[in-house]
Amino acid sequence: MRGLNVKGRRARSRSHTGRDGRGTGTRAAQRVLGVLAAAGVCLASTPPALASDGSPGGRPAPAPGHADFGLAASGECVFGGGVIKSTPWSLQRVLLDQLWGQAKGKGVTVAVIDTGVDSSNRQLTDAMASGSKSFVGGSGTQDLEGHGTRVAGIIAARPMQGTGFEGIAPEAKILSLRYTGGENKQGDSGTMADAIRAAVAKGVDIINISSDTANKKDDPTLRSAVTAAVNAGALIIAAAGNDGADGKSADTYPASYDGVLAVAASDRNDERAYFSQSGDFVDVAAPGVDMVSTVPKGGQCTADGTSFAAPYVAGVAALLKEKHPTWKAAQIATRIEQTAQRPGRGPNQFTGWGVVDPVAALSDTSTPATSPTPDPPVKAGTGGVVPMAVTMGESEAEKERRTAIYVLGTGFALVLVVAGSGVAVRDWRSRRTGRAGR
Repeated sequence: MRGLNVKGRRARSRSHTGRDGRGTGTRAAQRVLGVLAAAGVCLASTPPALASDGSPGGRPAPAPGHADFGLAASGECVFGGGVIKSTPWSLQRVLLDQLWGQAKGKGVTVAVIDTGVDSSNRQLTDAMASGSKSFVGGSGTQDLEGHGTRVAGIIAARPMQGTGFEGIAPEAKILSLRYTGGENKQGDSGTMADAIRAAVAKGVDIINISSDTANKKDDPTLRSAVTAAVNAGALIIAAAGNDGADGKSADTYPASYDGVLAVAASDRNDERAYFSQSGDFVDVAAPGVDMVSTVPKGGQCTADGTSFAAPYVAGVAALLKEKHPTWKAAQIATRIEQTAQRPGRGPNQFTGWGVVDPVAALSDTSTPATSPTPDPPVKAGTGGVVPMAVTMGESEAEKERRTAIYVLGTGFALVLVVAGSGVAVRDWRSRRTGRAGR
């Protein structure tokens, strides 16, 4: 997370999902997809005809294989369907007793700026804060597409009998601010900015944005809203984007604005998910593959995307805010970055400071600074892992063992030869004696 100087970098559009909502495949759902794609809500493997960017200065549809897989356009997910009984891997990787023994997000509100949240899902009913609002008119804050409902669930879904899934901060509250989504209810950078300002007016602690702008350049209105929110003390957490399969670095907005905690997606090996956007703006990574979460009308589905990595981090931020209510946004972000698991001493373009470690973030007893620092180098004899020198050839002990084995083996072979020769001589003499007696 950096200061508030915007680098003039390339922006992408669509919200950062993966195998996103896959619902009924009806024409209505397809029209919703077209609107969402134009508005900036990422649709990973959405059919190309539906994913084209309809905004001014839009870009062509993503090629097949991009990571914003589907929304409600395939039969893989049915809204109002069943639940997944097992505990998802994104929670299995965490010692939940140690984590939730310290905090569960109580008293913390996270604004979800997205496509709305369907509070009829039983795991979200008690998680909703008052004051939810739509900035695109019609249908209130109802989620017609499923993206925002998934995001909210990863943050604060309540435990429910029959499923191992719940939010990473299961006692936090969700303020739904619907900036896009639904038929003919297209959002843009302006409605996103309006939602950010509304979140600040509500005094929320954390803002999650799992979307980016529909144009390819910095938007002054959005930048202004982000700057005001950061200055007001809110922690904005944004998805990095899903256009990274080509291996090229590119910035997305609002994730690239300084002061925003930009989140990439990681897989089960704590490596960058193949689709996750890379770039210098990436701050941390979090699980973003096969992410179980809530969907409209009840039930659960799985999805891929940085859209679902960002709320994982937002949930961890909510836990930290409960445990350390006086900490500033930059301190919370720094704690998340500093305690992340990384392959090197500092950040890289793929996973930033590393993959978030919720237990380490909550358990660290030090007071964080307002920006992370690289780890000190590990020296021999300091308790770190020191590589051993590669030795070509044998040591003296190995030579002695080899010689002893050769001696024993040779002696055993000689014994066998002598014994065999004795038997042969005896048999030969017996045969000669027998012939002489005839």
